Amino acid sequence: MVAFALDVGGTKMAAARVRADGTLDAPRTVPTPAAGVWAACAELLRRVSAGAEVTAVGIASAGPVDVGAGVVAPINIGEWAGGFGLVDAVRALFPRSRVRLAVDGAALAEHRLGAGRGATDLVGVVVSTGIGGGLVLGGRIAGGRTGNAGHIGHMVSSVGADPCACGGVGCVETAASGPAAVRWAREHGWSGADGAALARAAGAGDPVAVAALGRAGAALGEVFASAAALVDVDLVVVGGGFAQAGEPMWRPMREAAARHARLPFLTGLEIVPARLAAVGTLTGAGILAVGD
Repeated sequence: MVAFALDVGGTKMAAARVRADGTLDAPRTVPTPAAGVWAACAELLRRVSAGAEVTAVGIASAGPVDVGAGVVAPINIGEWAGGFGLVDAVRALFPRSRVRLAVDGAALAEHRLGAGRGATDLVGVVVSTGIGGGLVLGGRIAGGRTGNAGHIGHMVSSVGADPCACGGVGCVETAASGPAAVRWAREHGWSGADGAALARAAGAGDPVAVAALGRAGAALGEVFASAAALVDVDLVVVGGGFAQAGEPMWRPMREAAARHARLPFLTGLEIVPARLAAVGTLTGAGILAVGD
């Protein structure tokens, strides 16, 4: 089997050849363009495959997705927001391949190889340009009716009050994604460029940056407690680029979760950093590719 993994996100796309154990060989990354998304994705896959006869491809995509139809509709990729038949497009590129699709993929990767290894149940979360996630219940990924189970970014938080790109109002993604936190900070007088700069400013004690990350952390902790109560888990694994913002976000995140997770069966709820960092979602796609 010659297997490949593909990760499609709002900021970047990544692909890699997959070893038999699901780990990755020489991942490559390209920015997700505003237009010509499939052309850029196909070129990335061609470069990684280097002419090999690909027999399996695992895809982890920002959501929503429709696993049964093989369609992705990421709200952070405008060109595909109305739906794009990604599975069929990949099959056309690699006609002999088995193609499998999941929303995100980091939860699967962290369960098999990362911070959730050995856990029976967990919520995996990616905090980046958007907020995605997945569920492991009873040792297996829980996909739900369409494959979107665990899409935690569109749980409603009391911290969020803004309209969301999904069409709803108050989704945690409107308060705690990297762009949302940066937008709030700029509205309150901060003049930095992006989420990484916001994290550095908070680490240096800038009061607006600290408040922006505290607000994001509180929103996340609140929905983590709600999710844990809903599906009865005691572990939340958090990754993604913006999750690297440090204690100014993690402390209020854990404090908010503890404040809301008061039922006896939620005692001991842990919120831990992902171990697979930037390759978590791509690793999940790789596990999909080589799985049974």
